[in-house]
Amino acid sequence: MENNFISKKISSWYLQHKRDLPWRNTQNPYYIWLSEIILQQTRVVQGMPYYYKFIEAFPTVQDLANADENEVLRLWQGLGYYSRARNLHKTAKMVLENYAGEFPNTYQELLKLKGVGTYTAAAIASFAFGEKVAVLDGNVYRVLSRIFGESTDISSNEAKKVFMQLAESILPDQDAATHNQAIMEFGALQCTPSSPNCMFCPLAMDCVANAKGQVAALPVKSKKVKVKERFFHYFIIEQNGNFAMRKRVGKDVWEGMYDFYLNESDENIQELSYLALEDKFLEKILENSLIKRESSIYTHILTHQKIQTKFWHLVINNNFPLHLPTELDWYSLNEVDDLPKSTLVNNYLSSFVFE
Repeated sequence: MENNFISKKISSWYLQHKRDLPWRNTQNPYYIWLSEIILQQTRVVQGMPYYYKFIEAFPTVQDLANADENEVLRLWQGLGYYSRARNLHKTAKMVLENYAGEFPNTYQELLKLKGVGTYTAAAIASFAFGEKVAVLDGNVYRVLSRIFGESTDISSNEAKKVFMQLAESILPDQDAATHNQAIMEFGALQCTPSSPNCMFCPLAMDCVANAKGQVAALPVKSKKVKVKERFFHYFIIEQNGNFAMRKRVGKDVWEGMYDFYLNESDENIQELSYLALEDKFLEKILENSLIKRESSIYTHILTHQKIQTKFWHLVINNNFPLHLPTELDWYSLNEVDDLPKSTLVNNYLSSFVFE
């Protein structure tokens, strides 16, 4: 198979079928980097509004670097994988402090930025600076696996080396940017995970998987993610119109976001009295409050976790001298609205508190 011919066919297809996406109409490395970070683990249709929100709020990398972390997290709210937002902010600071506010213009230098891996560095280097470097993402793995009939497990340790060699073998000497955009778009729209449009594929006659009837079997991916089940019991503590909230710290989900007093257990407990058996603070507030609302179970699915959550909205007697644990503080309703929160917490508040 003539590998240069593959690139020409995919690029020709791309020029006819590509989506008009805003980050494709610029060579500004800041905008390209921003779009790539947003689109990690996020579909284009979901990520597009966030891209516009960020470039409106932070038109330059300097603006993002100088922003408050809470504001960055609040704008990110709903996208999930909040470590991406924190790394986004840290990287902007690195660019400002270490590179005088100008993005590094080579693949190797871009790799030094926090949260920028091989794919993102290759995307920025080729799209913004025209460097001849191949991209390798999920779409590209799939296209290469099918075209070449490559059955190496894409979740194996050797997969990256095998597929990078294939990706580089079809990378043209000129216009790596168009080629990289094309092969990713080809995987997203044409060579899709299920029911690819092989009948009208420009590479149908050149594709090993199509010739051997292996399209549905490729790429091979054997590892399955082990999902941990967790049970959250949130207590919305209200007194005199204020709400007790805390900032999540530590290396757990939603780090840096705000939530309520949390009692986590190994099972889906429904009885408040049982939850309070070994929780003196909860026992105290139950003795001096009214239950305003008890929610149904909210199920929140993350990549590695399934979180089942129940909310209890407790209104504390106005004259009871409640002393909060050090991690909690009082916030007015308007302040609660402005705080960055997980989608799970925000959805509950939007339905029952901010209604």
